Amino acid sequence: MHTEVRERIAETQDRLLDFLGELVAAESVSGREGPAQAVIRDRLADHDLEIDTWEPSIERLRDHPGFFETVSYEEYGYEGRENLVATREGRGDGRSLTLSGHVDVVNPNPVADWEYDPWETTVADGRVYGRGTLDMKGGIAAFVHAFEVLEELDVDLEGDLHLQTTIEEESGGTGGVLSALERGYRPDAAIIAEPFGIPNVGIAGAGVSYFRVTVPGEAAHTAFKYAGENALGHATRVYQALEALDERRRERTEYQPAVNQDPRAEGSVTNLSVSVMEAGDWISKVPGEAVLTGRVGWPPGETSEEVRAEIVETVSAVADEDPWLSEHPPEIEWFGWNADPHEVDTEEAIVRLATDHAEAVTGGTTEYVGGLGGLDERFYQLYYDVPAISLGPRGANAHGADEHVEIDSLVETAQAIALTAMDWCGVAEET
Repeated sequence: MHTEVRERIAETQDRLLDFLGELVAAESVSGREGPAQAVIRDRLADHDLEIDTWEPSIERLRDHPGFFETVSYEEYGYEGRENLVATREGRGDGRSLTLSGHVDVVNPNPVADWEYDPWETTVADGRVYGRGTLDMKGGIAAFVHAFEVLEELDVDLEGDLHLQTTIEEESGGTGGVLSALERGYRPDAAIIAEPFGIPNVGIAGAGVSYFRVTVPGEAAHTAFKYAGENALGHATRVYQALEALDERRRERTEYQPAVNQDPRAEGSVTNLSVSVMEAGDWISKVPGEAVLTGRVGWPPGETSEEVRAEIVETVSAVADEDPWLSEHPPEIEWFGWNADPHEVDTEEAIVRLATDHAEAVTGGTTEYVGGLGGLDERFYQLYYDVPAISLGPRGANAHGADEHVEIDSLVETAQAIALTAMDWCGVAEET
C-alpha cells in the first residue's frame, strides 16, 4: 500500500499545485488570515470530516504559562480570526496525529523587489514562486493532498487524524496552536509542515523575546544644547553594550542542529539584535528620549529568564557607569514574543518514523535541524508533553522577495507525511 500511496501522490501533483495557487491568492497577512481559512474550509467540506472553527478567547488563554499578547493581537484582536481543525475519526484504537500549519504570511513589501507577482503562483524551473509558497502554505497543501490521496485509496486509519490550520504563528502563535491545544486537540504526536527541507526533520525551536529600552534625556533647543541632555548619545552607549553582549553570547553558545539547518549559523546560533532606534522629532531640538527595540533568539540550553536577566544586567551596567543614566536609568519593557526553546528527543517514535519515510521518498540522509527561530511545536513539547516535529519542503527566500518552494519537495513532503500517518495511526484492516 505504501508504494501505491506514493505513486498516486506523484501522479496527482497538479492538484496539489492548483490548491497551493488558491492558498497563495488568498492574501492572508498575519492578522487577516480569513481568506486562506475560507479556501481550506471549502476544500475540506467535500470530505466526510468533522470541521471545527473558532475564534481564540484571550480570557481562556491569558493564564497559560505559554501565553503572551502577540503584536497581531494588539493590532487586530481575535474577532473574525478563526482557527480550523478537521477530524477524520479513526476506525480503531490507534494513536492520534495532528497535521498542522499556519496560514498567516508576512507582508510582501517592497513588491518592486519581486520578479514575480507575490499573490499569484508562478511555476518556473521546477519551483513555485509566490508569498507563502514556502512559509508555509506549501506544507499545508502537501498534507491536505496527502490526506486526500489516502481517502481516494480507501486507506482507513486506526487512530484519529486532525488536519489543523492556525493563525498568527508569525507573531507568536498563542492564538493559534496554543488555542487549539486548549480547545482539546491534544494528539499523541504532531507534525507541522514547516519548511526545514525534507529529508531533514525539525526537532528544535529557539527561544525568542522582544524588548524595548527607553533611554531618557532632557529636551532643549539646540541653540542652548548645554541646557539639555541628548538621549541619543546615551542610547548609543546602550546599543554598543548590547552589541558586545551579543558577541560574547555567540562565542560561547553552540548548538549543532541550528548549524545543520543553516551552515552559515556556525558561531552565530544565538542572536541579539537592536532592530529599531528612534530618537528626536525636530532638527533644532535636543532629543529628550531615545528608544531601542530589539529581539533576542537562542537555542535550547537557556531559559527566557536567564537570557532576559543578562540583558537587564548589561543595560544596568551602562547606567551605573554613566553620570546621567545613573540618575535617570533606562526602562526595559518586554513585549510580544516570549518563548522558551524546545527540543524533541530524536529517539521518539514519531521522529524515527518521519526519518525513515523522509529518507525513503527522497533517497537522501536526514539531518536533525532547528533552533534558529521560534516555532509552534514548542506548545506541544513544553506544556503538553506531546512530541511535535517539523517535516516540510525545500525552497528559499521565506519572508523575502521571490519566495519559492521546490515542486519535487512538495511531492516528497506529501508522500512522507502520508506514510508516516499510516504507520503512526495504523491502517485498519478491511472487513
